[in-house]
Amino acid sequence: MTEETETRVEGRAGIRDVVSVRLPAASAYLSVLRTATAGLAARLDFTLDEIEDLRIAVDEACAMLLSQAVPGTDLTAEFELTGQEMQVSVEVATVGSSAPPRDDFAWMVLTALADDVDAVTDSPDRMAIVLRKRRGAARPA
Repeated sequence: MTEETETRVEGRAGIRDVVSVRLPAASAYLSVLRTATAGLAARLDFTLDEIEDLRIAVDEACAMLLSQAVPGTDLTAEFELTGQEMQVSVEVATVGSSAPPRDDFAWMVLTALADDVDAVTDSPDRMAIVLRKRRGAARPA
């Protein structure tokens, strides 16, 4: 498992931090990712409820991806922290899989917990789920 801060770029909106975590694509390692998610969200002063929402959303996204992951490969998570927002992208190597169905319960959980959710399948052998959460964003009723 590796964890590193990839970039720190100063722009008009301030500092942008990107943290990457790579670990085996196995559910036994997801607790490490949940802990990293909570720690990084706390750095942005997210509320306890927002932190818990992110932890659950990242866990759910990983569970969806692990069911399609090539055994023995790695899961990569990239956390981008900008001001009041965190974007989390989790990605695995897959074999001939398609984007996750957007009408199942797991997808509904993701969209309820994060402000934006998308599945990215740029190549036939990789899949990513990208979540965005903004601090203080109101949830739809």
